[in-house]
Amino acid sequence: MTLVKTSIGRRSFIRTTGLAGGGLVLGFSWLASCKGKTEAQVMQMPKEWFDINGFLKVGENGLVTIMSPNPEIGQNIKTAMPMIVAEELDIDWNNVLVEQAPLNTAIFTRQLAGGSQSIRQGWEGLRMAGATARHMLKTAAAEAWQVPIDEITTSPGMLHHEASGKQAGYGDMASAASQLDIPEEVELKDNDTFSIVGTDRKNVDGPKIVTGKPLFGLDVYEEGMLTAMIIHPPAFGMTFTSMDADAAKAMPGIKDVFLVDVYPEGVEKQWSDGGGIPQLVAIVGESTWQCIQAKKAVKVQWEKSGTLEDSDYHEAALTEMLDTPVEAPARADGDVAAAFKKAAKVIERTYSAPFLAHNTMEPMNFYAHVTPDMAVLNGPIQTPEFLEKTVAARLDMPLEKIDVQMTRMGGGFGRRLYGHFGVEAAVISQKMNAPIKLVYTREDDMTQGTYRPAYKVRYKAGLDEAGNLIAWHVKGVGTNDDLIFENRFPAGAVDNYLAEKHNLTSNVTTGAWRAPRSNFIAGAEQSFMDEVAEASGKDPIDFRLELFDRAMTNPVGDPEKNDYDPARYAGVLKLAREKSGWDGGTNKNRGVSAYYCHNSYVAQVLDLTMDGNKPMVDKVWCAVDCGIVINPISAKNQVEGGIVDGIGHATYSQLTFVDGVPQQKNYDTYQLIRGAEAPKEVETFFVDNGIDPTGLGEPSLPPISGALANAMYKATGRRYYQQPYILQKPIVG
Repeated sequence: MTLVKTSIGRRSFIRTTGLAGGGLVLGFSWLASCKGKTEAQVMQMPKEWFDINGFLKVGENGLVTIMSPNPEIGQNIKTAMPMIVAEELDIDWNNVLVEQAPLNTAIFTRQLAGGSQSIRQGWEGLRMAGATARHMLKTAAAEAWQVPIDEITTSPGMLHHEASGKQAGYGDMASAASQLDIPEEVELKDNDTFSIVGTDRKNVDGPKIVTGKPLFGLDVYEEGMLTAMIIHPPAFGMTFTSMDADAAKAMPGIKDVFLVDVYPEGVEKQWSDGGGIPQLVAIVGESTWQCIQAKKAVKVQWEKSGTLEDSDYHEAALTEMLDTPVEAPARADGDVAAAFKKAAKVIERTYSAPFLAHNTMEPMNFYAHVTPDMAVLNGPIQTPEFLEKTVAARLDMPLEKIDVQMTRMGGGFGRRLYGHFGVEAAVISQKMNAPIKLVYTREDDMTQGTYRPAYKVRYKAGLDEAGNLIAWHVKGVGTNDDLIFENRFPAGAVDNYLAEKHNLTSNVTTGAWRAPRSNFIAGAEQSFMDEVAEASGKDPIDFRLELFDRAMTNPVGDPEKNDYDPARYAGVLKLAREKSGWDGGTNKNRGVSAYYCHNSYVAQVLDLTMDGNKPMVDKVWCAVDCGIVINPISAKNQVEGGIVDGIGHATYSQLTFVDGVPQQKNYDTYQLIRGAEAPKEVETFFVDNGIDPTGLGEPSLPPISGALANAMYKATGRRYYQQPYILQKPIVG
C-alpha cells in the first residue's frame, strides 16, 4: 500500500453539493503528482503539478460518472483513463459512465492529444483522484456508524464494517461525503491487487460507433446551420490577388463568397496555428453539394509570392545540406575521424523519405456559431486549449466568451494538432452572422499542407579487424525539422560517435506526423544497423545485444545523457527473438528491428514473401515495454495499427510537387496500404515489469519499416534506401 499527499491547494480539488439528490462531485487537477513513499514514509507533494485534468461524480444511486478530459482520436483514451480512476475508487466497471469533459482552462491542463503522453502523465493523478473519493466515502461511513475509519473496507461500490455487519452503497454516503474536507493523504492500491487495470475493457463508445450515433465532428448539426467550404492557393509560394465570384453567388443555395483574412497582422498565433494559410476564399451555402459546385464556378487569381518548389528541388536541397558542414555537432564522443582512418572496414549509406499527408479518415471540419456575446465552436481538435486562445485573439473577444467543445475524431495522427480550420470556421461564422460548419474536401486537406517532412540521413560506420564497431557517424536533415536524436542508441555504446543535423527551410508547411522524426529515422537506423552487422559477420540481434551490453556495463560518456535504458531495450529484443523462434533457422526472409521513442521500447521480427516488388507480410512478432498496460485489448489494437500504418507508408506512400503544386490530391494517386497488403498476422507481447505506464500510440510504428526493409533484403538481395520501397524495381533473373 502506498500513501500519498493530497493537500495541494484550492485549485487542485473542487467540491460541490449542488447535485440533485446530494451526490458527490470531485474535480481534481491531474497536474498534482501523487508519487509517494510506502506506508512508513509519506513524500511531500511536488511543487510541479501533473499535466491532466478531470472530474469524478458519484450519484446517490451508486452510479459513477468519470469525465475524460483529453481529446479522443481513436487511441481509446476515453476508456483507459476512467479505468485508472475506477480502479482506485473500487467501483464495478459496469456502474461507470464515461463522458467527454468540456474544455475548461480554469481547472484542466494539458487537454491535448499528442506525443503518447496522456496515460504517462495522467497515471498518478488519475489514481489519486479515485483513491481520494474512496477515502471520503469511507470517512462518511465511519462517521455515520461511529466507528474508526481504519475498520471500514470497500468492495466494488460498497462500504463495509465487518464487526457490526453494517454496509452501504457508495450512493448512500455520497451526500455526506460531499461535506467533508479533502484528506491530507490517501492510500493507493498495490499493483498486484488491480482488478480493472490490466484487464480487457471494450471501448466505451463502441456501441455508439457501430450504430452510427452522432459522435464525430461531421455529425454536428444545428438548426439553421450553413455549410462553408474553402479555396486555398493551388501552390506553395502563391497568394491571393483577386476573384470573380458572380457566377457562384448566383447558384442555388449559395449565400456568399468572400475572402477570409484568417490571420491578419497583429493577431497573436499559437504554435498550433502552424500550417494555417493566412488568406482563403470561403463559399457559404445551404449544403455541402451546393458549395462543391460553387467552388468550381469561382475564378480566383493567384500570384507568385515565393519559391515554387518541386520534388527535384527538395531532393537536391536535402542532399546539398548533407554535404554542408555543421557549425557544431549535436554530440561528439571520442575521435570519429581518427577511428575511421584506422578502421578495417567502412560502410556508408544514405536513406531518404518523401513528404507524407496525414490522411485522417474524417476530413477536417469544424462547427462555429459566433455572436457578439459568445463564440461556440465544436469539432475534432487535438489542441482545444490553443484553439480557444487563437479564436479569442482573432475575434477580439475575452477568453471566457469562447466555448470550444470536443467531438470524437476520425483519426488525428498529428494533423489535428494544428487548429487553423477551427479558426477559419469562427471567422466565417462571424462574417455570416450565422452558425456554420466548415468542411474540407479530401483534396482540400491533402493539398493544404502540414505534411510529414521530407527527410534524408547519412550513416557511416567503421569496423575493426574483429568486426567490432569502433566508429559511428550520423548526419541528418529534415524539411523545417531537426531529424536527429543525438542521445539515442547507439550513443553511449560506441567509443567514437558523432551526430550532426541540419534543418532545411521550405515554404511547404510541415508538422507532427505520427511519431514525429522517429517515424523515419528508426527505420533508416535499423536498416543500416543490419547492414553493418552483416559486414561484421555477426547475427543482427547478437550485434545489437553486444552494443546494449556495452551501454550497460561500460558506457561511453555520461550514461545520464542517453535517452534510453539499455537493459529494457535489450529486454524487448530478447523477447522478440524468443517469441519468433529467431534462432530456429527459419529466418530466410526475416527482418528484425528495435527502437525507443515516446518513453517506450519496441522490438519487431517480420516474415514476408515478395510478390514482384511488393512485400506480402506473413507475420509480425512485436515485443513492447511500455510499463503497466491499462487495457490489453486496446493496447494490442494500437500496436497493430501502428505496424500496419508504418508498413503501408514506408512501402507505398509519397507526396510530390511540381512548381509548388501537390501532385497527389486523393486516394486515386496517393497510395495507401490495402487490406490484402496488411500483415496476415500480428502477435504482440508486453513486458510485465510493473513500471508506471509510458507511451503506446506511436512507438510501434517507427521500427517496423526497418524490419520490413531488412526482410526484403533477405528475400531480394537488395538493400532499400529510399521510401516508398515500392518504387524500387524487382530483381530480374
